[in-house]
Amino acid sequence: MDEKFDCIIVGAGVAGLAAAMTLARNNMKFLLIERGEFAGAKNVSGGVLWGNDLAKLVPEYWKEDAGWDRFINHRRLSFMDEESCFTVDFKSSHFNEPPYSGVVVLRSKFDRWLADKVQETIDESDFAMESFIATNILVEEILMEDDKAVGIRTGDEKFYADSVIIAEGVNNLLTRQVGLQDDYVPADHMLTGIKEIIQFDQKKLEDRFQLSGKSGLSNEFVGFASDGVEGGGFLYTNRETISLGLVLGVKDLREKEKKPHDILNKFKTHPVIKDIIKDGEVVEYSAHVVSSGDKQVMPKKLYKDGLLICGEAANLLMNAGKAIQGMDYAMRSGILAAETIVDSKEKNDFSEHSLQEYEKALNDSYVMKDINNFQDAVHLLHDPVMTQKMPNLICDFGRNFFTIKNQPTKKARTILNESVKKHASYWDLIKVGIKGGKAL
Repeated sequence: MDEKFDCIIVGAGVAGLAAAMTLARNNMKFLLIERGEFAGAKNVSGGVLWGNDLAKLVPEYWKEDAGWDRFINHRRLSFMDEESCFTVDFKSSHFNEPPYSGVVVLRSKFDRWLADKVQETIDESDFAMESFIATNILVEEILMEDDKAVGIRTGDEKFYADSVIIAEGVNNLLTRQVGLQDDYVPADHMLTGIKEIIQFDQKKLEDRFQLSGKSGLSNEFVGFASDGVEGGGFLYTNRETISLGLVLGVKDLREKEKKPHDILNKFKTHPVIKDIIKDGEVVEYSAHVVSSGDKQVMPKKLYKDGLLICGEAANLLMNAGKAIQGMDYAMRSGILAAETIVDSKEKNDFSEHSLQEYEKALNDSYVMKDINNFQDAVHLLHDPVMTQKMPNLICDFGRNFFTIKNQPTKKARTILNESVKKHASYWDLIKVGIKGGKAL
């Protein structure tokens, strides 16, 4: 094929679709390539898409009964031991007005919907007949000439472009091929996410979680959920289902010789979780590898001549305790990458010097500011004191504090002192306090 595109995007996940939408809106001629049968076909992840970038890509998306499942107005953080669960619970009508601060999405559905929106934008652009979303195609190689990206190869076919955006996801084979990441990311920086989709009658689900209309809940779990393995659990309410799962350290799983599915089954036997999933039917099981959020595993650069990297391919993910953020980072990075390509097109300069503006824009955005500012929090959350001792201490305190007996009631400070002595030490609390104060 002799025709050359302004840009080729590899991967139709959140990052790739956000880039494509931005290019289409700016009348750029591009090719978006996805290896699945449709956008989202290979994506088994999901969760909460935080922030307002979706409203920028699809104005008034909330008026459509498609793509997303529920908006989040109810947040929970739960600390668990084998018998108990102590939950920090926050719900506010402040989150009820669109554009919502977070929406629950199932990626196979959401990505396909967003791809349809991209196609609508392509159809309205000056290159309606020259820009394409091509699915069921595997990109095997980034074509390089004099260390500059000039296109892609798929099978025996080659497609050329002034620029390439790699949005291939966490298995960043192409990022390594072009030399921006030296080797596989070490196992101690990778997590495996496993998830079950559990279906309920919609009314029963809404009654059980006190949902109204399209409101929804997100719940993170620390402690018993991960069965002594680095990580934690999550629960999100979808339209007629819940997503229940775990995110577990790959290295820790291997060293402790534990299997993710066994830990998930044990998590489901906890009294609180057992009540939550009662009468539900498991309709889907999936697993997905994600980055731990440590910026050490990011590629050494996110640009080179003719090339940009965004989304999970750049290992843009963070869990600082308040929320698991990845999709919002992917969306913002895709938008910024595409905006950089638009500017480079205007200058007719796709050199490394021109494209490094993408990394500058990313560093100036909330994405890298958060990743840089909360690295200590990421490390703290993976500390055994936080994942094991603290949940046991908190639950022991809660159990004794809320137990009423026909005998003199102990002061809260006495109960706390007994729980600390039983499960940790004040030195542990001091260290966590100091680290938490610096991290947050």
